[in-house]
Amino acid sequence: MKNKKWLIVLFVAMLAVLAACSGNNQSEGEDEKVLKVGATGQSYPFAYKENGKLVGFDVEVTEAIAKKLGYKLDWQLSEFSGLMGQLTSGKLDTVSNQVAITDERKQTFNFTDTYAYAGTQIIVKKDNNDIKDLDDLKGKTVATVLGSNHAKNLESKDPDKKINIKTYETQDGVLNEVANGRVDAYVNGRSVLLAQIEKTGLPLKIVGNPIVYEEVGYPFAKDEQHDKLKEKFNKAIKELREDGTLKKLSEKYFKDDVTVPIKK
Repeated sequence: MKNKKWLIVLFVAMLAVLAACSGNNQSEGEDEKVLKVGATGQSYPFAYKENGKLVGFDVEVTEAIAKKLGYKLDWQLSEFSGLMGQLTSGKLDTVSNQVAITDERKQTFNFTDTYAYAGTQIIVKKDNNDIKDLDDLKGKTVATVLGSNHAKNLESKDPDKKINIKTYETQDGVLNEVANGRVDAYVNGRSVLLAQIEKTGLPLKIVGNPIVYEEVGYPFAKDEQHDKLKEKFNKAIKELREDGTLKKLSEKYFKDDVTVPIKK
C-alpha cells in the first residue's frame, strides 16, 4: 500500500515537472521578436490584398528583411495618414508603404537607407499628343489622390494655380477617368503607374520625366531602440541589394528595376 502511495506521489511530481517545462516553452514563444509594421492594404502593387492575403513589392521586401533579422511581422492595416499617426504615437515600429523620404518627414522620423526610387509622374490617354511635360498641364484638369505626396508635389510646381487639380479620395477608378477623357491627366508615383498600366491594359501612357524625384525608405521613431533597429534594416537592405533580391522583386511587380535611381 505504501509503495502505491509513493508511486502516486512520484507520478504527480512528474506531471508537475512536465507542466513546468510546458509553461517555459510557452514563455519562450511569447518572447519571439515581433515587428509591428503598418500598410494600407489597398496600395497596388506595394501593399494590397489578393485572395485575402497581404502581398506586394513593399510587403515582400519587408518579409525578406524580417527573415534575415529573425523577426515575425505583425501587419497593421489603416489609411496612410492613420499609419503615420500610429508611427508617431509609438503604436507601430515602421511603415512599409512606399514612404518617400522628405525633409518634412525627416523632422519627425529617422529613415533607413533607400530601397526604392520613385518619381511623381504624369500619365495621359494614349492618343493625347497635347501634353508632353509639366508646362503643358496649365489650363488642364489633372487628377491626384487626396493627401498623397504626389498631389503635394504637383501643387508645389503650380504656384500660380494655373492647373485645375481635381482630387480623389482613393486611386480606385482614376485611371478610367483618364482613359475615358473625363480628366486630361493623372499624377502619381512612376512605379505604381507602370504596374497599373501593365495590369489594366488601359490605353494610357507615361509622358515626360518625373516632375519630382524621390527616394523611398522605412521611417522609424527617433529613439535609441528604433535607431538600433534602423541600422539592422540598413544591413539587411544592403545584403538584399547585393544578392539581387531587391531587383528580382522589383521586376516581378513593375517589369522594371525601381530599386536604382531613375535616369533623367
